[in-house]
Amino acid sequence: MKTICFYFQIHQPFRLKRYRFFDIGNDHYYYDDFSNESILQRVVEKSFLPANKLLLEMIEANKGKLKVSFSISGVALDQLEMHAPEVLDSFRKLAKTGCVEFLAETYAHSLCSLKNPDEFKAQVELHSKRIESLFGNKPSVFRNTELIYSDEIGQMVAEMGYKTIITEGAKHILGWKSPNFVYQSAVNSHVKLLLKNSKLSDDISFRFSNQSWSGYPLTADKFIDWVRIIPENEQLVNLFMNYETFGNLQVRETGIFDFLKALPKFAEQKGITFSTPSEVAAKMKPVEALPVPFPISWADEERDVSAWLGNTLQQEAFNKIYSQANRVRKTRDRRLMQDWLYLQSSDHFFYMSTKRSSDGALHQHFSPYESPFEAFTNYMNVVSDFCKRVDAQYPSSVGNEELHSLLTTIENQELTIQKLETEIKQLKSKPAKPKAAPKK
Repeated sequence: MKTICFYFQIHQPFRLKRYRFFDIGNDHYYYDDFSNESILQRVVEKSFLPANKLLLEMIEANKGKLKVSFSISGVALDQLEMHAPEVLDSFRKLAKTGCVEFLAETYAHSLCSLKNPDEFKAQVELHSKRIESLFGNKPSVFRNTELIYSDEIGQMVAEMGYKTIITEGAKHILGWKSPNFVYQSAVNSHVKLLLKNSKLSDDISFRFSNQSWSGYPLTADKFIDWVRIIPENEQLVNLFMNYETFGNLQVRETGIFDFLKALPKFAEQKGITFSTPSEVAAKMKPVEALPVPFPISWADEERDVSAWLGNTLQQEAFNKIYSQANRVRKTRDRRLMQDWLYLQSSDHFFYMSTKRSSDGALHQHFSPYESPFEAFTNYMNVVSDFCKRVDAQYPSSVGNEELHSLLTTIENQELTIQKLETEIKQLKSKPAKPKAAPKK
């Protein structure tokens, strides 16, 4: 029996305001609040709220047979908490159905898995705790930023305790193989890999309203028939997409919500079920190991990391921000730590892409800048100010070993102070001994 595994990605970056060279050292606030709030509110009204309402109705109407999963970046959660807490409430309602799974990822929707293992681990732990605190479910399945995966990344994720990873079904990795199976990591047999069926996912995400597409119009019964005619031994179809597909990328007038609503009915008629990633991992065994020596992703024709690190502008910006990693992770300045996370979001590097043709058009569509060079210049101005703030706390003239020694001393002193404060409180809370009566 075939099963469909739906996974939806939700992410919104903190877009940067126009930050000029003369702002460096004078202005420490980097974000375009108006754009960030207005874009989020538009997406919330067109997509997140109506889609969540529909999913809840579908789950209830289908008596729990519909299953889906979400990966929501930490920076998106921060924005929703600030500007649209009602969306988080709607996700809590979905979580209570038991039919929705929340996945782990990097908090900042960052590329740290390609650069800094310590930062990677720290962000995944931070994100997992946030998901559990918000929705009551601790993630057991991992999905990296932009579906980036390699054997090396898989091993790091396994060491964090995750045994299932979602990634792209890249053709240059699969070759003649199908993405419609469960695979296992080539370096750790305990890690299962669920691969995106790019063709069927993109039929919904990108081609649904394209009237020149041979598959137009895409109806629910037609789509389920495409799933049904997949070879019988291929029992798994992973449909991974941006949640904004519903109502924003594909607007309501295209019929995208009606399409989604009708899927369970036609799936049941054809004997096709729905499963969460953890259910798939529990029920299905890997067919073989899948070696991925170099990082893959969902993006662009190459399905590699060139969408974010393919030119010298992107690489220089990437190396500049991560040159601060060892120092900034030691800070206790909450504002500095927040900026550190927000400046790592992959979007900043995506805007700097200089690709052409259809891939280039996609980068330009999402970019708030006139050109990749403008995106680079603005980002580097912000990062220059950020580096000055880090240097003010932890001067670059102080070596890493000396800095570590100083911070260890400070930490030990703080622990001693905390211990003494605890002892003082305990002494104060003890009832005073009665004074002995004076002898006559």
